[in-house]
Amino acid sequence: GEGMGPRYCPSLYKKVQRFADRKSHNCFLEPEGIHTSTVYPNGLSGPYPPEIQEKIVRSMLGLEEAEILVPGYDVEYDFVNPISLTHTLECKDVAGLYLAGQICGTTGYEEAGAQGVVAGANAGRSGARRARGEQEDDEDRFVVGRDEGYIGVLVDDLVTKGVKEPYRMFTSRSEYRLTLRQDNADLRLTEKGLEYGLVVSPERIEALEARREEVKRGVDALRGFKLFVREWHEKGGEKMGGKFSDNPKRLGTKKTAEEVLKMPHVSLDEVEAIVASGTDGFSPIETNSRDTVEATVKYSSYLRRQIAEMDSWRKSQGLVIPGDIAFDRVSFPGLKEEELVLLKKHRPSTLGDMQMIQGITPQGLLYVQQFVRRRSKERDRRRAFEPS
Repeated sequence: GEGMGPRYCPSLYKKVQRFADRKSHNCFLEPEGIHTSTVYPNGLSGPYPPEIQEKIVRSMLGLEEAEILVPGYDVEYDFVNPISLTHTLECKDVAGLYLAGQICGTTGYEEAGAQGVVAGANAGRSGARRARGEQEDDEDRFVVGRDEGYIGVLVDDLVTKGVKEPYRMFTSRSEYRLTLRQDNADLRLTEKGLEYGLVVSPERIEALEARREEVKRGVDALRGFKLFVREWHEKGGEKMGGKFSDNPKRLGTKKTAEEVLKMPHVSLDEVEAIVASGTDGFSPIETNSRDTVEATVKYSSYLRRQIAEMDSWRKSQGLVIPGDIAFDRVSFPGLKEEELVLLKKHRPSTLGDMQMIQGITPQGLLYVQQFVRRRSKERDRRRAFEPS
């Protein structure tokens, strides 16, 4: 077919098209179960006629007499350009029609399920309001922000950029990866689910509040416990004493348990043991909150930098990308090959234009922004020393 296959899980047919110069292709033989002799050859799916597929399979060492039970195939299908949808996944031109899944140009089970949550919630709420004869308003829309969850990144990418190939969700597509962690998903999204009728269990709300309080208690306990650097060094070794361990003048300064936990190779278990030994009646942090407490402390400075970078990016969307910039590996060693290909093809004139290209990551945007600013400063510096 003429359809664009998925970039990251392509059929053998598309791989041959894209990488005709390759001499070999990996295939993984995966047993279908313990009590069956059926084996799935992962990597051989494609639309070739059954007799050709048989020749391909039997060309592999050890499979000379293998039998194909079900031939592989490709599925080519039409889709609706997601630019024609709102952030609720409602069709702009057909009120009340909500779409989710492959029809929106995505690939993958999780991607489809995530859209189903958004489209289903909004369709249900919209239908209920209409049944009651009530007017809909923007506050009634269930929309997950890019800073709230990967669902928000997925939907925003789809409806603002559209798709030119089957879309798959990657963490690299998010500019808020340090915030969107699995350990804090309940803290980010449960209340939103409650507000929009997706969470109805009182037990879940109670569990959320209990965990939120426990995380706060854990961080506050670490923040409130202080020892002299020499004491941290005595109890936890050089990794807790840090760079001040060899400096007698600094051994008399104090550091909190929170500050010590931020240091490399220091774990919450180690710090908490010292806090517990020096605090009467200290209650260990609950098991279900330990990962969140540790991540909150460890990532705090990086989170502040993330916020500063995104503020800088929002103010720089109009920044002009000079037309003479060479998008190659020499100038941009930190960009992915896919991004270099896209930038060469589209030649965006501003960072805002670059943001709209599907496949460009937030890190790529920041990288190009920093490159353009640095290049501009260097050019201004050279001009300042040129004779007038």
